[in-house]
Amino acid sequence: MKIWLNGGLQDLETARVSVLDHGLTVGDGIFETVKSVEGRPFALTRHLDRLARSARGLGLPEPDLDEVRAACAAVLDANPMPLGRLRITYTGGLSPLGSDRGDQGPTLIAALGEVSRRPDSTAVITVPWTRNERGALTGLKTTSYAENVVALARASEQGATEALFANTVGQLCEGTGSNVFVVLDGEIHTPPVASGCLAGITRALTVDWTGARESDLPLDVLDRADEVFLTSTLRDVQAVHRIEGRELPGAPGPVTAKAMRIFGERAADDLDP
Repeated sequence: MKIWLNGGLQDLETARVSVLDHGLTVGDGIFETVKSVEGRPFALTRHLDRLARSARGLGLPEPDLDEVRAACAAVLDANPMPLGRLRITYTGGLSPLGSDRGDQGPTLIAALGEVSRRPDSTAVITVPWTRNERGALTGLKTTSYAENVVALARASEQGATEALFANTVGQLCEGTGSNVFVVLDGEIHTPPVASGCLAGITRALTVDWTGARESDLPLDVLDRADEVFLTSTLRDVQAVHRIEGRELPGAPGPVTAKAMRIFGERAADDLDP
């Protein structure tokens, strides 16, 4: 396995990042996860645009997107696989211990791992912790991911693959690594970005391609929604068949099934929409 690290390909077994990298010591970094299909990345331009937005939001130097594209291409060429998770990580780089950044420049990593196609439906839970829709990192895809690790571990303990958060005012927000959609009276709704959720790439495409509405939704909408589905880079559109103790029989329901079909067809027609 080959990865890209700071300017070139290296063997995974020998590639090294300093123990003083700011991404490790204080989580000062950003990342993107990109789906690859037969060695070709999906929606890479949108992902790189968000990488740049996250860098600006965190105050990191503007990434050289031509270099990031070259890194992605090199890793994909070096590691052929039918379906992959391409991860781009960009950190504050070598820095002193503490929160202040150093002056050695950022670290850029591109790595690839093989994945399997997700099931058509899954189970989710809700968690008591909240997303802060007014936080300094809201809307940024940063490497400060520990609260997601904790929530996802709880979901796994309960036989689910995702945990859903409310925000600080009790509105439905997002999952640990996904956006959430609900179907009410045949209409698709999803929380707006102002709720504190990440502006997901798959979320945006799903809204555009299905006509879903952005709506403020109370967390208890999950108790009465006719259908629920998740979107993310590797889930695409995935139905939910259980929310904690509530079963949603027949998932994917008709609206979700149509959204899945539309997304699959449109994504196959254009790998960089």
